[in-house]
Amino acid sequence: MLYTTLRFIIRYILLIWRRWKIVGRDNLPVSGGVLVVSNHVSNLDPLVVGCALTRRIHFMAKVELFKIPILASLIRMLGAFPVNRERSDRKAIRMALEYLQNGEVVGIFPEGTRSKTGELQKAQIGAAMLAVKSNTPILPVALIGTRGIFNKVVVKIGEPLYIPELWRSRASKEQLEALSEQVMKEIERLINNQ
Repeated sequence: MLYTTLRFIIRYILLIWRRWKIVGRDNLPVSGGVLVVSNHVSNLDPLVVGCALTRRIHFMAKVELFKIPILASLIRMLGAFPVNRERSDRKAIRMALEYLQNGEVVGIFPEGTRSKTGELQKAQIGAAMLAVKSNTPILPVALIGTRGIFNKVVVKIGEPLYIPELWRSRASKEQLEALSEQVMKEIERLINNQ
């Protein structure tokens, strides 16, 4: 109930204040686990992605946010779960895999942190590893204009990337890095494709 209500309010604000536009909304699979990956330039990004897609998203969020009492309660109610970015967080990985294997949507920013310049950064291999281990497609999402407070926001949702050749395999670090790079190139293509 809270998720639906907040989503409605934020969507209205984005429409009126930021004149947002969503391209490719139908690319989100209607059922089954999906790993949503996006570029990250603003604190607004999880809200924008969560409101742009029609299915509820469980975001992997930095553990520091869960140390702020009121915010921690709110983001937990909205489905976020903590990840420690300083080390390999097995608990966060297990939680993400559980959501994906139960047919839910997990959101992750593969760059690991916000880009201070707005330019795409090199992706960590965590998102690729989650997709391989859970046998789920990756949905690339490009965010444009979320930085600042007056820019028009554009959300471009790419086609899901299915990787059956890697599912149920022990993908090497090189394969995971190549997949991560492929995903970031698709996000870059979406950003640049006006």
